[in-house]
Amino acid sequence: MASPTPQQVLDQLRQVKSPDLSGNIVDQGMVSEVLVDDGKVMFSVAVPADLAPKLEPLRQAAEKVVRDMDGVKSALVVLTAEKKGGGAAPGGPAARPQPSPQQPPHQHNMPQKADVPGIKSIIAVASGKGGVGKSTTAVNLALGLKANGLKVGILDADIYGPSMPRLLGIRGRPEVASGRTLKPMEGHGLKAMSMGFLVEEDTPMIWRGPMVISALTQMLREVEWGELDVLVVDMPPGTGDAQLTMAQQVPLAGAVIVSTPQDLALIDARKGIAMFNKVDVPIFGIVENMSYFLAPDTGRRYDIFGHGGAKAEATRIGVPFLGEVPLEMAIRESSDAGTPVVASDPDGPHAKAYREIADKVMNQLEGAKTSGPAIVFD
Repeated sequence: MASPTPQQVLDQLRQVKSPDLSGNIVDQGMVSEVLVDDGKVMFSVAVPADLAPKLEPLRQAAEKVVRDMDGVKSALVVLTAEKKGGGAAPGGPAARPQPSPQQPPHQHNMPQKADVPGIKSIIAVASGKGGVGKSTTAVNLALGLKANGLKVGILDADIYGPSMPRLLGIRGRPEVASGRTLKPMEGHGLKAMSMGFLVEEDTPMIWRGPMVISALTQMLREVEWGELDVLVVDMPPGTGDAQLTMAQQVPLAGAVIVSTPQDLALIDARKGIAMFNKVDVPIFGIVENMSYFLAPDTGRRYDIFGHGGAKAEATRIGVPFLGEVPLEMAIRESSDAGTPVVASDPDGPHAKAYREIADKVMNQLEGAKTSGPAIVFD
């Protein structure tokens, strides 16, 4: 049976009354752009920030009328709340309170970070800008941690440019475990979740910030992860609202910063480090990616982007330097083929570089468990 069109979904949603009962959620402009893909329907409903915690029944009603449509296999409906003054925060129970103006925004004034059941530690892999190989680093780090005997999952938090389906060679759609909870996909022994599993690879995600944040929250907290020692979060590049909200709301044990050696990339890496410092997330260290290039025919070394900049920066700001990874065709080819180098050539020199980084991250993680801030359980 054919999927409904976005317009048909909107027509169906006119059955759902607005919070003030003066009309419906569509005609009052509360419904975002509707995305329909192979029977899966996704959209958000914008609600007043002060009413968001009370409007879960409205979200459920919108989800039900869409699920009941012919051709609909599943519906992902999120509440978003636009805050006065231009700021944005996700709706529902996870809405982000602001610190009192009389107090600095230190950790004890920030939102409580509820744990994710079954996950012992969460590590963010981040970069101040795109194009530095963050996702490739994240997946090989996750595989390196798995090679050390840990149960590992990976969350692709880059909504606009999800990479995990291709990097892990995973095809298909996640199954529904129960209610709104999804079963994670699996590749090379890693449990994985990504927006790329829910939409086609060439489908653009034209979503505003609040909808992105709500989708990230659902992919983290409404997935049946099971028991994991570590969940690696491949963060979106940059330091915008989505990144900051993830850092504030997710109980991160620490962050790994990926940069290339040149000054321009390091400037952006500093911004990423500053963001995590502001929300009291420990920096596990910096990885210098594309550190050098060895010509395969001559063996001659070329420092295409310079060399040693990330190590010097780590020393300057007093954080660990986790290691350097060369600019190497084998890494690119294995990543494009869905067989990351740590999985496809675990004893090779490039896998060794990632596994050494994983060893250092494990040491940092053990230190965080004994000296890091406490996670508050709801």
